[in-house]
Amino acid sequence: MSVTTQVIVTVQGRVQGVGYRAACADRARALGLRGWVRNRRDGAVEAFLVGPETTVLRMREWMWEGPDSALVTQLDVVSGYDEAPGPSFEIRPTV
Repeated sequence: MSVTTQVIVTVQGRVQGVGYRAACADRARALGLRGWVRNRRDGAVEAFLVGPETTVLRMREWMWEGPDSALVTQLDVVSGYDEAPGPSFEIRPTV
């Protein structure tokens, strides 16, 4: 049995205007994760990932690459984020 993990991942670099959020949501859904992804006004992309620990780790590895037009320079992960995820993975508005 796999442990359920909840993390917030902040991705910096060229990650807005390159389809990063949509690609992130597609990948998260394909992996069966719950949570959300959104742009931040500071130019970063932020994602809340909920799922089995091994699957969240696979998603984090993908997030370093992102879509072809993205250039990720930094990935910060914070665990212990306490929010009840929805039933699927969604794209949220910019904050």
